[in-house]
Amino acid sequence: MAAAVDWSKVEAKKVTLLYPAQSSWERLMIRERHSGGPRFRDGKNCFACHGDIDEKSLGMALVNGEKFKEPAPVIGKPGFQEALIKTAHDADNIYVRVEFDPGKQPDAGQDKDYENKVALMIDDGGAENGNRAGCWTACHDDVQTMGRGSEKIPTKYLMQTRVPGGAGRLFDPPELDKMKADGKFLEYWQARITPEGKAVAVDGAVLDKRTDNTETAVKAEATKNKAGVWTVTFTRKLTGVPGHKDIVPGKTYNVGFAIHTGHSAKRYHYVSYERTLVLDSGKADFVVTAK
Repeated sequence: MAAAVDWSKVEAKKVTLLYPAQSSWERLMIRERHSGGPRFRDGKNCFACHGDIDEKSLGMALVNGEKFKEPAPVIGKPGFQEALIKTAHDADNIYVRVEFDPGKQPDAGQDKDYENKVALMIDDGGAENGNRAGCWTACHDDVQTMGRGSEKIPTKYLMQTRVPGGAGRLFDPPELDKMKADGKFLEYWQARITPEGKAVAVDGAVLDKRTDNTETAVKAEATKNKAGVWTVTFTRKLTGVPGHKDIVPGKTYNVGFAIHTGHSAKRYHYVSYERTLVLDSGKADFVVTAK
């Protein structure tokens, strides 16, 4: 378990997560709404323009944004959230530790069961644009609570599951099944923290929709210190887990983080830009070494 890792010997990386409001994939591709859209089409990634530069200023602008960006604000919500992230592995498992201080968060009143939720998504190259746009590749304008959203589409999805020019029509089930079998999905983990401080682990995949696994392969632990700082630690086997991506040396993975605070839900979260992860050695934001 994660208790076996001596976290004092693992270097932490600070990641700033921003409040995205209704900044969907579609809006970000419109020049009039996002000047970086043409740059993205020319090959530049989201992190290359914004990462570790202006998450705070963008988050503050969006949380207090014009009505077309944030038509239903949570009054008093901060525009960004900082987290310290550590990673490690042993012979069997990978561990990801997320430490954050929610600070003074207004009660959004959207999720009465869980005050805080911590999540991450993993891509191994299967999700189209996952390496360039991270979570935004699954965030669309027609999802519930977004600009053109409705209850008909309640969750994130990947555009590659929609027929090009088909007005949002899904590929047929056999083709979707093949995409899943070929690993063309985002894997996600989430720790939902109860008022008593217990972490309830959930995992699953984002493909044509977000689907929770019936039996989770991820374990989650949560603690809060006297200063109000939460530490959430995820544990998952490295390989051989059905419906999950094998995490092996020599491969680069893309990861994105999200944190819900103040009983918030759906898009009212903080999100990171895309980061990279490798096992043992290599060039990445997180080099997961054996401990």
